[in-house]
Amino acid sequence: MMIDRGARPKGVFRRFCWDWTSIHDWLWRRDCGWHSKVWDRIWICYATPSTRSTTLRRRKIVTWRPSRLLGQIKWIMRIRLSRSSVGDEEKAALARVIDRGYLGMGPEVEAFEQELRSYIGFDREVVCVNTGTAALHLALQCLDIGPGDEVLVPSITYVASFQAVTATGARPVACDVTEDKVFLDLKDAEQRVTERTRAVMPVHYASDGSGIPEVYRFAARHRLRVIEDAAHAFGCRRDGQRIGADGDVVCFSFDGIKNITSGEGGAVVTGDKKLAERIRDARLLGVVKDTQKRYQSQRSWQFNVLHPGYRYHMSDLMAAVGRTQLRKIDRFGESRQRIGKGYRSALGTFPAIRLLNLEEGNIIPHIFVIRVLGGRRDKLCAHLSGAGIESGVHYRPNHQLDLFKADYRLPRADKLGDELLSLPVHVELTEREQQRVIDTVRAFEVSWFNEKRKNGPFKKPERY
Repeated sequence: MMIDRGARPKGVFRRFCWDWTSIHDWLWRRDCGWHSKVWDRIWICYATPSTRSTTLRRRKIVTWRPSRLLGQIKWIMRIRLSRSSVGDEEKAALARVIDRGYLGMGPEVEAFEQELRSYIGFDREVVCVNTGTAALHLALQCLDIGPGDEVLVPSITYVASFQAVTATGARPVACDVTEDKVFLDLKDAEQRVTERTRAVMPVHYASDGSGIPEVYRFAARHRLRVIEDAAHAFGCRRDGQRIGADGDVVCFSFDGIKNITSGEGGAVVTGDKKLAERIRDARLLGVVKDTQKRYQSQRSWQFNVLHPGYRYHMSDLMAAVGRTQLRKIDRFGESRQRIGKGYRSALGTFPAIRLLNLEEGNIIPHIFVIRVLGGRRDKLCAHLSGAGIESGVHYRPNHQLDLFKADYRLPRADKLGDELLSLPVHVELTEREQQRVIDTVRAFEVSWFNEKRKNGPFKKPERY
């Protein structure tokens, strides 16, 4: 039995089917009037999300009350905050490596590095590793940053940035961020510079690196090395060039939800050939010149070690997936930019929400972050979750964590730590799903507006 948009089912149906659209309309209209009916087995047919085909699968839901049915339908229709976009091409790439019988670091990694170099341009050295955190760690260590040294890091970043510094024995120094971009505040960083400061690690937060040129001028004044944490920014541009085409050291991440993925993975990009050679050795436990052997599916048996190293190398399995994803970066970028533009257009005038001031045309949004004002961030997060929509917090300020606790205040980071909320962004997000996110946020805004109006005079926004 198919229920059309206007139908109001009556009685108890032992077994029936809805199409995806009817479920959506029923769930969000909430006017079916089934309050005390007892339900038995219910079969729901839905389109297979991975193929986007019209093929229908059946999923059995067993429940005895409509309220429980609502929760289970929401689970099926849940909108994820982020997800990988992989398919048959990635499976074929993995099968190719498995059939060859050599799964470790080999010719696929070499090919991936060459393709990344061609994509980024400007004769840069590219060294692939197994995570973005490993990329940061090796970059710092191979710059001889260690115990007794300090590295300036914006407090609002993923904890990986701080842990990479700690792994070298150095001390990460938390700095405040700008309110409009959540970027390293150089005025605050100026106050944190000491004779022990060796480097600064700006973070391309939410894929935006428009403040990077000022960081290099700051670093030049204080004679610091610059390690760019560009985990969010692969494929983005600045001044007409792709991120990584210039700069001291740039580190990317290719984990499962980034702009492209290799399952897990990362890369160090630099113009310093000696530094790149040292990183190549360090990713293979410090074994000198072992990289060339690995590229030929071999390994060194008579070798030397000059510096500490780790098992941070990328495998051919990971590289095969990464190479396939790299060929899709333009399509992925267009999809993510469309989603970002849709959010900015719809949410830009909401009175209780502020958008970040990012260079929309130059970035491929890894995340889309809004500021929720009035101390209502957690309430909006719960409201979205209740509607079957995932959201996230990128990130809790690191200077609030016990390991990196600071004995000074960072007022903007503290404030933003209570306001930032990430909305769903991934290549598989449909326009209809995005509209559902927007409508849910709008409903929350309307309730906020009505509450403010009850509490006293309030100027009505134009949108309403």
